[in-house]
Amino acid sequence: MEQDFARRPKGAATIHDVARQAGVSSMTVSRVINGEKSVRPATRARVDDAIRALNFAPNPAARTLAGGSVVRIGLLCSIPNAAYLSEFLVGALERCSQVNAQLIVKRYMPGEDLDAAADMLIDARLDGAILPPPVCDAELLVARLRAARVALIATGSMRPSNTLASIGIDDFAAAQSMTRHLVRLGHRRIGFITGRPEHASSSLRLDGYRTAMREAGLTVDERLIAGGTFTYHSGLDAAERLLAADPQPTAIFASNDDMAAAAVAVAHRRGLDVPADLSVCGFDDTPLATTIWPELTTIRQPVSTMSEEAVTMLTDLIREQREGGQQEPPHRLLDFELIRRQSDAVPKSRPPSR
Repeated sequence: MEQDFARRPKGAATIHDVARQAGVSSMTVSRVINGEKSVRPATRARVDDAIRALNFAPNPAARTLAGGSVVRIGLLCSIPNAAYLSEFLVGALERCSQVNAQLIVKRYMPGEDLDAAADMLIDARLDGAILPPPVCDAELLVARLRAARVALIATGSMRPSNTLASIGIDDFAAAQSMTRHLVRLGHRRIGFITGRPEHASSSLRLDGYRTAMREAGLTVDERLIAGGTFTYHSGLDAAERLLAADPQPTAIFASNDDMAAAAVAVAHRRGLDVPADLSVCGFDDTPLATTIWPELTTIRQPVSTMSEEAVTMLTDLIREQREGGQQEPPHRLLDFELIRRQSDAVPKSRPPSR
C-alpha cells in the first residue's frame, strides 16, 4: 500500500503526479512501489519510467496518508456467516496495519433503522466506510454518509454505481458456472437454496442458476427453489423442503457453504449418501467447506483479498478527497474459481441407499 510522504520538500512530485504521468491510478502506483505482483509488466514499466522522470521518492518512514494522520475506516457489518466475516476481518485488519489505519466495526442487523446506522458512523468521525451487502444497496444510508463527506466502497455486491466504488466477484457468472457444472455431470433436477432477499449477491446467484438451467433446456421447477438466510439453520429448513419434493432433486446448490453443509447434514439424516444419492455444492469456499465430510465442491471467492483491496481503494479515495481531487469511483472485479471436491458426482439411476 502507498507509503505517504511526511515533510515532503515543497514542489516535490507526489504519487498523484506519478499516476498522471504514467496514465494509471494512484493505487496502481502504490502497488508498483510495494512490489506487488498483480501489476502487468507493461504497466509497471510505465510507472517506473514516470518515477524516474519526476525524480519521485516516497518516504519509507511514513506509512500514513497526507499530513501523517491516522485514517479512520468503518465497517458496517451485517454478515450472518461467521467464517466469511472472520476471513473478511482478517484481510481488512492486515491491510489497515500496513497503512496506519484504524478499523472501527459497527454491527447492523436487518430491519434496524438506517438513519440510526448512518448517525452511528457519522458520530464515529470516520474518513471512510466499507459497506458489505445489504447496506451497500441502501440508498438512504449511502446518501447520508456522502452528505457527511465519508468516502465509501461497496464490497461483494457487483451492481456498479456511478457514485459508489465497489469490489467483488461476478456472482451471476459464478452461480451460472456451478449450475452448468452440475448439468454437465448429468443432473436435471437441481435444487437451489437462496440467501437473504435483500442481498444483491443472493438475487444475482439465483439469476445465474435460472439462466444456466434455461440454457440447458431444463425447466426451472419453482418447488426446487428454497429460501434461506445464509445461516446453517436456514439451510437445514431449506434442505428439508427440497428433499421432501417428489421426485427428489439429484443435486442441491446452496448460495453459501453454511447452507450447503446443512444440506449435507439433512441428506445424511435421511439416509442419503453424498454424493452417490445427492450432489451438494456451496459458495464462498470458507474453512467450513473442508471441515465437513464429504468436503464441499464450491465457488471460491477471495474474501480476504477483497477486504484488503477494499481498504486500499478506500484509502486512495480518502487521499484524493483530502488533496481536493475528484476521482471517478473505481470498480474492481475479482476472479472466482470453481473448486471441485468430494460432494458432487454423476447422478446414479438406482434407488437411494438407506
